[in-house]
Amino acid sequence: MTHLFSVLLFFFLLTGISGCSAITSRTSPAPVPSSVSSTGPSTAHSTFATPAGSGSFTRTTEPRVILGVDVLLDRDWRTTIQGADGGQVMISFFDLLLKGRTVGLLTNPTGVDAKLRSTIDLLHDHPEVRLGALFAPEHGIRGDIYAGETVTDDVEPLTGVPVYSIYRRKPTPAMLAGVDVVLYDIQDIGASSYTYIYAMADMMAACAEAGVPFIVLDRPNPIGADFVDGPVLDTSRFRSGIGQYDIASLYGMTPGELAWMLNNEFLATPCQLSIIPMANYRRTMRYPDTGLPWVPTSTHIPWPISAVHYSLTGVLGETRGGLNIGVGYTLPFECLTAPWMDRHKLVAAINARNIPGLRARPISYVPGYGGHAGRTVHGAHLVVTDPLALRPMTAQITLMTILQELYPERNLFDNPGIRESLFDRALGTDQIRIMVGQGASAAAIEQAIAPRREQFKELRRKYLLYEPR
Repeated sequence: MTHLFSVLLFFFLLTGISGCSAITSRTSPAPVPSSVSSTGPSTAHSTFATPAGSGSFTRTTEPRVILGVDVLLDRDWRTTIQGADGGQVMISFFDLLLKGRTVGLLTNPTGVDAKLRSTIDLLHDHPEVRLGALFAPEHGIRGDIYAGETVTDDVEPLTGVPVYSIYRRKPTPAMLAGVDVVLYDIQDIGASSYTYIYAMADMMAACAEAGVPFIVLDRPNPIGADFVDGPVLDTSRFRSGIGQYDIASLYGMTPGELAWMLNNEFLATPCQLSIIPMANYRRTMRYPDTGLPWVPTSTHIPWPISAVHYSLTGVLGETRGGLNIGVGYTLPFECLTAPWMDRHKLVAAINARNIPGLRARPISYVPGYGGHAGRTVHGAHLVVTDPLALRPMTAQITLMTILQELYPERNLFDNPGIRESLFDRALGTDQIRIMVGQGASAAAIEQAIAPRREQFKELRRKYLLYEPR
């Protein structure tokens, strides 16, 4: 049997591989390795695990990181709880949280274990749990619905389990009827404009109201959880389906960490939250470092590097037909192009800025859909040369200023179309667009948005489970 704290100490001393120590806590700023009972009336109980340890890794044929779903379903992963007699008892996460219960699952095609087996199938086929309901976020339970399109209720064909859409609608008590616990297992991409985190938060709020425990099966942040980048959303002015809380554009947290923060800091009524941690995960990892297979998180995020590019050009894609960013071509989010661009001039300007971790090369293509579909576009193919050095949102703001300098007559950042688009809502502010349109430098924009980001970083620090913090 594997006790999480014991395996951590053993591996740390002998192999340098980091693992996880199981703990329970409520709202303390720093987790402590002991069981803490719920005492306050206003904050729900949260159970999670905090990894520790550090060391170098070597490439193996097995995944380096053990996902939350694998930790939960493998009874060899155990934690310590206080028994009825007051003594310490070892118990698996599965026996503690799932055994004998009817389970609801909020997931999509990314909800798989390290062998690419669907969490839906794993739970449905498990003899000691009953999969009672599935909950679908944007793109649907099978990922076959285009961004922004309606997701409807359905029945999952292989299991016969009812599927309830919670995209653009709140989960209802009827959806949770008969469910003992809700699990969340979705691979996210670490960006505040990606809607899965809001499906998670909405379900947490619904579970709090219904008195149903909520469990996050933790997964890596593919762009890295070691930095915070971009502006902090101002939801008092720009609250929308792609921005519901005052968090940074790139918040630098795993889904479990973010859930812990949302539960304590943002939800009106916190839920009974549990987080099943990953083992061997470190904040500085980019997705290829995890050794895990990648499942596309949506239509235009086919590879882990696409998650980086999403935050490098995604907001620029909201210029209402002004630019094509590779969507509709084979390089989604990797390009800045338009029919009227001088590709050599743009590439020279980008490379002259020496943006850390980024280089550009000239490109021309004909997008099949999206901006300027069916027309030849010219511009820059953006190549990530160092994912550790790149700060995608900071780089995107620099790209905005370059476009404004080269093509002021195009009014890319000051026109009725962009003011009605998702540009400001994706950023959670109109400050950046206005400053770019006025000719402000990237440094001036960074100075303007930095204070709120520093405040967010201080808040975030309390909820970091993985090393290095």
